[in-house]
Amino acid sequence: MKVLAIVGPTAVGKSTLAVAIAKHCNGEIISTDSMQIYIGMNIGTATPTETERDGVPHHIVDVWTPSHDVSVAEFQQVARSAIDEVIKRGAQPIVVGGSGLYVSGVLDDLKFPGTDPQVRAGIEAELLEQGAAHLHARLASVDPVAAAAILPTNGRRIVRALEVIELTGEPFTATLPPPVSVYPTIRIGLEIPRSDLDERIAERVHLMWAAGFVDEVRELAAAGLANWRTASRALGYLQVLAYLNGDCSSEQALQATIDATSKFARRQQRWFRRDSRITWIDYDAPDAVPRALAALGSETLM
Repeated sequence: MKVLAIVGPTAVGKSTLAVAIAKHCNGEIISTDSMQIYIGMNIGTATPTETERDGVPHHIVDVWTPSHDVSVAEFQQVARSAIDEVIKRGAQPIVVGGSGLYVSGVLDDLKFPGTDPQVRAGIEAELLEQGAAHLHARLASVDPVAAAAILPTNGRRIVRALEVIELTGEPFTATLPPPVSVYPTIRIGLEIPRSDLDERIAERVHLMWAAGFVDEVRELAAAGLANWRTASRALGYLQVLAYLNGDCSSEQALQATIDATSKFARRQQRWFRRDSRITWIDYDAPDAVPRALAALGSETLM
């Protein structure tokens, strides 16, 4: 059985399309979103609600507590197990996500370099002393491709990239081999004009605020969010934490979230554009569902 992958930038409509497709082919969705995996981080990550899931099973959502720093290797193992179970049930696995490294980690034959506690500790100490922006600038000087794919605020991933560079003597991106699929996979990317994407992102962020996002972050903050290395740097959560700390107004946090999300979406688009295996269709194409269903029966979209 072929796996169907729906990829593209945040807010482009991947989840909605995936559910619509799943309703026609006994599909089950495997999320490869790097933040929807955390319990309680639902509004800010746009985790599909039960209504939005429309009865379609979703996997790798709300799995770990936000205090747990999930590695790509750990995620890879859990997600592949989920895909294998879906296939065993005779259902159609539909992988959905905008986190490029996580999508590749699940669908491609990627083996991640080991770690060295001493090397990592040294880089993490530098992170604490100098900040993520400093380390990101250093990463950009030795591996601009990796730096372009990693948010300047994502200290954990910056540290990991610099660790791999120090251990291997090669750019972080050079340790990723040419992509070889683990599963027979049909990859569909959703194309969207930049202006439309910016509008959708702004609309989503305003809806997040209206849905109680600030309260969600406030509850997580009371549980220790600021001390959780990965979850605290998530888009929106970082900005709302700044508001709750009195560093900015709610309106400023909202706009900062829009701006950061738009920049991140550009990185997502650049990542997926490098993959020639992806067939791109317009995000609002009226025939997107039948084209995807047809693709599952052939190697190319008609």
